[in-house]
Amino acid sequence: MSLVLTQDQVRTVDHIAIEQFGIPGVVLMENAGRGCAELLNTRLTAQRPQRPQQPVTIVAGKGNNAGDGFVIARFLHNWNIRVRILLCSSPDQLSGDAAINWQIVEKMRFPFLSIHSLKELEEGEGGHWLQESSWIVDALLGTGLKGEVREPVRSVIARINRVRNGEQSTGTQVLAVDIPSGLHCDTGEILGEAVEADLTATFVASKPGLLKAEGPVHAGEIHVIDIGVPRAVIEQVQTE
Repeated sequence: MSLVLTQDQVRTVDHIAIEQFGIPGVVLMENAGRGCAELLNTRLTAQRPQRPQQPVTIVAGKGNNAGDGFVIARFLHNWNIRVRILLCSSPDQLSGDAAINWQIVEKMRFPFLSIHSLKELEEGEGGHWLQESSWIVDALLGTGLKGEVREPVRSVIARINRVRNGEQSTGTQVLAVDIPSGLHCDTGEILGEAVEADLTATFVASKPGLLKAEGPVHAGEIHVIDIGVPRAVIEQVQTE
């Protein structure tokens, strides 16, 4: 049977891996981001003969999910894929491992925009970036989300969905990092607005919310990414 971890179990697995096994959080983030980048690169390579290569836009929030997105950006860039970053916060709001990875991509001089409102999204370049993307990487919100999605992230999610599903869509597809932003990890409930993904790269194990209620519709094809957490840790948490 496939492994499935709830929101609380995900938090416990991370804690044990970091505190008891001594795996730095930034290492887990590196493994997660690289796994996502490899999956996306496989899709881009398969699509390349049929369609011209448009940029990949990483849409990032301010938590660890954003840090995963920055790692993805770095690896895609190293593989000669054009990448842009749409940051739904200010760089100074980033902290911990996400801030470490932001400092790296900042020094790599990726094109990036920082938006704080719907007006900035609609009147600035951000909307055009989304429309012109081959893939949008949803690195906004992770499995820890409990309350309804707030602005400007809510409007960004709605815009991502319009780009993917709109009449003028250029075939833009969406990769969700760990879980589609706005989807509850355990219930599959939409918390105000949720990303509609073609592909979800989830970490360590699947999540209940990907498999029930609105989850299957919003997650698309699900791939579980091994980020280096000892399997014994996962099995221990599942049996507690």
